[in-house]
Amino acid sequence: MAKKCAICEKTSTVNWKLKKLRGKYNPTKKVRKYPNLQWVLVPISAKSPKGIKPFKGKRVLACTKCIKALSK
Repeated sequence: MAKKCAICEKTSTVNWKLKKLRGKYNPTKKVRKYPNLQWVLVPISAKSPKGIKPFKGKRVLACTKCIKALSK
């Protein structure tokens, strides 16, 4: 199971974790940030967002931003 939103296809990103040492920033390590995915049942009468048509009436992993858009 991929860590990817089924609706907007949001995936993980890589960020540098910077540590300040004696007045200068030293790039120490990379940190992977994952989207906040939740299982949600997409209602049949859903109108927004754009890529929702193939998922009507199904249970999918969606990011919280898409879940918020579904409720409007």
